[in-house]
Amino acid sequence: MDSPVGTILVALTEHGLAATSFDATPEDRARVLARLRLPEVRDPVRTAEAEAQVAAYFTEPTRFTLPLDWRGASRVQRSVLTTLFETVGFGRTVTYGELAAREGSGVPARAIGSIMGANPIPLVVPCHRVVAGNGLGGFSGGEGVEVKRWLLTYEGAIPATLDWDPAALHP
Repeated sequence: MDSPVGTILVALTEHGLAATSFDATPEDRARVLARLRLPEVRDPVRTAEAEAQVAAYFTEPTRFTLPLDWRGASRVQRSVLTTLFETVGFGRTVTYGELAAREGSGVPARAIGSIMGANPIPLVVPCHRVVAGNGLGGFSGGEGVEVKRWLLTYEGAIPATLDWDPAALHP
């Protein structure tokens, strides 16, 4: 589906949303589906709610209520990403170290960045809201840190610069 930050892939299984991906090219789509061991089946009826919730994110603050299928995450990744999903809402940020402490299993702060980079469901599971103690940190979605900056500015988590244009990434 199209969005202000580019084309977003929305992949569902019978259990829920299994993946989202920025700048979803046909090659990206094939890679995501192969990693999840899913066939490509285009079913607008099944994807309608997921697409509606993703689209709503770009028009109003929203909490995603889709069931999540964590097949693309390890047990540790799932624990960290579930903590993120449940505790860091729209317009908020958390540092890598704060998220490690919240999750509480002893995952070091350094590993949090790798877990965010491997997040199979970005945007919905808001890895863009995890920042470094001294700045934005990295981001592997779409056009990288510029997408993260755009999302955090859109959410009001960081101030907009005078030249910020919500249509600047993908008019």
